[in-house]
Amino acid sequence: MKIIFITAGMFFFPCFSAALHQQASDSTGWDRVPIILQSIIPPQFPAKDFLLTSSGAVGDGTTDCTNAFATAIDSCSKSGGGRVVVPAGTYLTGAIHLQSDVNLYVAAGATIKFLTDPAKYLPVVYTRFQGEECMNYSPLIYSYGQQNIAVTGAGMLDGQATSGNWWAWKNPSDADSYTLDSMATLNTPVAQRIFGTGHYLRPTFFQPYQCNNILVQGVTFKDSPMWFLNPVLCNNVSILDVTIIANSGDSRPNTDGCDPECCTNVLIKGCSFNTGDDCIAIKSGKKADGRRVNVPSSNIVIQNCRMQDGHGGITVGSEMTGGVRNVFAEHDTMNSPNLQYGMRFKTNTSRGGFIENIYARNIYINQVSTDAIYATSTYSISGEYPSVGTYIPVMDNFYIDSMKCNKASNALSMDGLPSSHISNVVLTNSIFTNITNQTNHASYVDGLSYVNVSINGNILTSADEKSGQNELPGQFLLRQNYPNPFNPSTKINYQLPEASHVTLRIYDIMGREVAVLVDGNKGAGYYTAVFDGARLASGVYFTRLIVQPQDSKQFVKVKKMLLIK
Repeated sequence: MKIIFITAGMFFFPCFSAALHQQASDSTGWDRVPIILQSIIPPQFPAKDFLLTSSGAVGDGTTDCTNAFATAIDSCSKSGGGRVVVPAGTYLTGAIHLQSDVNLYVAAGATIKFLTDPAKYLPVVYTRFQGEECMNYSPLIYSYGQQNIAVTGAGMLDGQATSGNWWAWKNPSDADSYTLDSMATLNTPVAQRIFGTGHYLRPTFFQPYQCNNILVQGVTFKDSPMWFLNPVLCNNVSILDVTIIANSGDSRPNTDGCDPECCTNVLIKGCSFNTGDDCIAIKSGKKADGRRVNVPSSNIVIQNCRMQDGHGGITVGSEMTGGVRNVFAEHDTMNSPNLQYGMRFKTNTSRGGFIENIYARNIYINQVSTDAIYATSTYSISGEYPSVGTYIPVMDNFYIDSMKCNKASNALSMDGLPSSHISNVVLTNSIFTNITNQTNHASYVDGLSYVNVSINGNILTSADEKSGQNELPGQFLLRQNYPNPFNPSTKINYQLPEASHVTLRIYDIMGREVAVLVDGNKGAGYYTAVFDGARLASGVYFTRLIVQPQDSKQFVKVKKMLLIK
């Protein structure tokens, strides 16, 4: 956070929207959900209909209706907006590009089938492939820089991907993916990262890019070439009562269900996922591009969703270099022998990033094949060395309450790093049965606690467990305090890779110093300070850590806290 000095001993912290920036990190963080939902308002459209067949479309399953879609959408947008209505029938098309104020309404009995000829998705557009920007084949439905767009109705959108077309590109795409990764590392301008004809980077199904006010409701998406729903750099996104199906009779590579990427204020509610990869995967860019764009995903609410086949039910990563914060999941169900993980968090030291403030409650897992809860900072990806890179990930503040799991290999498995422990994992009021490995795995995890948790009928007990503390940290780090909000006291963890002079001070919202917790020399290691706010008024406070090593530059970090009485 940027600090602006006003006078000696006083500084000013800019005021931020509570919905976006308040760091609420314990169970009271759920109070923020209504505030977030008030910011997620589905777009409204004029009561005007533009019938697709009036623009020349024929729903016979053989006529190419690409031009009819483009004409109807253009007419609708230029007329001030409304619905482009796709009536009952089967309509073949290439890429559909949505414009502002257009609701693509797919009526009951209507199916949009997307042609599998790659030429139908040219010319190339500004897009992303697995978190890296490039000029590539258009997504099947695409929108760039538009406002108020929607895909609604009770009909179906069929990408027609199989192992005989798009999915066959999985292995041939490795060379192109490596080339794109190298371009991003060298900071090649995106306009020069041209793929498309002769290349094998598969397009996503629906990708609004830098758009505001997005609604997807009621429709069914089937057999995407790659990720299904991938809003990028968007705000105010509603995904409601949508069904995602990737044909279980085929390989279905990388067919994630819903991947909000670098997005703020997203509601995913009442959706059903049956995919060949993660059902929901929250992302924020990859490696050099993620650091260049540097926009996190935040304020993601996931309610009443159903996850079947897939790798993870609710996932963060692995393309999460820009960071992810404030994810709230409740009343979600997961059930399939082909679903690997319930909740999954994954990154490594090539990708870095941060994951903070993850809340889940009333999660029902009938069965998964591996872990109910899984987090790793050493996610293994071909060509990347997961624990020896220079971009150290940070994972803080996981609150999981009232999880019921009937079958899994492990209830919880977490791997942090010697240089960056996973911090503050609180599991409460949860029951795990038919668990193969009854002992949870936690490597380099600080602040792991259980309250009213059982595995196969055995009650777990813990008190601020720490693991791997004999290892010295690899970087300077100030953790988010916990609990947060707090009353009256809270813990503040920090780490030092080398001996340093340390000051740790607390300031109020006016920049006035209210406490000095540390002022002296410290050796390398992990430290915890306790701040007692019993004599202070409710409000926002700031922790400021200044570290001065003997032979390197000063490290300064500020975190915001909330005292509620």
